[in-house]
This record gives sequence, C-alpha cells and structure tokens, in this order.
Amino acid sequence: MNRILATTEHRPWPLPKSPWVMTQRWNDLLFAHWPVPASDLTHLLPEELAVDTFDGSAWVGVVPFWMDQIRFRILPPIPGARRFAELNLRTYVRDRHSNQPGVYFFSLDAANPFAVSAARLFFHLPYYWAHMKIDLSQEREIRYSSERLISRPRANFRARYRSLGQPCTKGGMESFLTERYALFTGGKRGVERVNIHHLPWPLELAEAEFELNDLPQAHGIRLPDTKPLLQYSRELVVYIWAVEPLPSRAARRAAEPVPAPGA
Repeated sequence: MNRILATTEHRPWPLPKSPWVMTQRWNDLLFAHWPVPASDLTHLLPEELAVDTFDGSAWVGVVPFWMDQIRFRILPPIPGARRFAELNLRTYVRDRHSNQPGVYFFSLDAANPFAVSAARLFFHLPYYWAHMKIDLSQEREIRYSSERLISRPRANFRARYRSLGQPCTKGGMESFLTERYALFTGGKRGVERVNIHHLPWPLELAEAEFELNDLPQAHGIRLPDTKPLLQYSRELVVYIWAVEPLPSRAARRAAEPVPAPGA
C-alpha cells in the first residue's frame, strides 16, 4: 500500500473496505467560494441531502483545474484522457440519515468527450463536454477559459488566477470547504455516493480576476456581488471508489422499527 492510502489519521471515517477503482492527480486548482443563503440551494438538492453551512451560510464553489496521471484499477486507459481540464460548480451537503458530509456537484465541465461519457456512465455525475484552454506560459499565473458545447444549459467561464505563495491557515472555514471525502449525486437512480481519499489539501492564499462566470446562473444559482474566498493548490493525488446508492427516505422509513402498541 502506498503512502497516500496508508495515511488516514486526518479522515473523519475509515477508508472503504472495497478496493479503489480510479486514481488521478489534480493540478493548479483554484477554490473560489461565495456565501449564499441555504434557502437558495435547498430546492436544487435531492430530498435525501441537506445543505451544510458555515457561519450561517451555504457556500457555492467554482473550481477550475487540470488533471493527469489518470488510471483505472482494472480498465484500459480512456482514449485521449491522459490529461485534460475540468471545471466544477459545487456546494456542501450532509446525508440527512447518517449526517455524513460531502460535496454535491451541480455540474462538472471537462475538455475530453470520452472522459465525460465515462464519468457519466461509471460515476453518474453531471459532466458536460466543453472547449477549454489553460495557458501556463505566464510565470505564477494560470489563464483559464471554458465554453460548454452541445449540452444545455450553456455556460462560459474565463479567469486568471495565481498563488500568493503563502500557506493558508488550517482548520475552520478551510477544512469545511475542502476536507471532504465523499461526493453525492442525484438522478433517476436516486441519491448515490462516491467515496474518495487524498492527503490533506496543501492550500495557499490566492488572487483571481473573473472575466466571465456563467456557471452559477446556468444552474439556477445567484452569487452575491462580493469578492470570493480564494485558495490555490498546486497538486493533489486522489483515489476514487465505485459509486454506491443511498437508501431513499421512503426505504429508510420502512426499515425503521415499528413502536410497540402503547409505547
């Protein structure tokens, strides 16, 4: 077992007993987060999930990055998917039954159509194919653009961002937004969970300029007219487990013991 899989003391729950199915490395990642009222997001989530809050607010994240070192445990490589860009729109939730925290994705845009199809097929996540460019030629600055193709709703994104070279303070808000080890998705199959594992995020302070950001509006979310909370991570290796269904609320109620008469 490698060092990453052997390092688990930072996790809020143990690693799954089943084997991981995929690994990848995330590079030059920007976390841009805005506070929004929890009531603005509740109607966008499956009923099995509750909005998770910090300091009385829900948080919406726009997360551009690029990935490489993509490998399935047992499947052959996906054509052209050794390295590509990805852009996420996300918030933070808890399973109403177990109270387990996790990430909920409204959308994930990726530059490779084969990867988009594979992610939809194997992980049931709302991936969209997009034309994306990343310019890493400028020292310390990443120039990033994304234009969603074919699929609706259409959404565009253009930004420049950079690390300030100073580590972020650990704990509190930073941990709430980033140290989550499960993804939730909802669709025709009901709510499902994907477990993930990685070392604690190596976060640095960041600055960014957003020229265009249609993603939140395209998915029914209105961001406040305030500066976002910004963090940068140079790279992080991630292990991913197979998708697993969560029991519906009806199934959970049916499984609850029936109180004895007169109790």
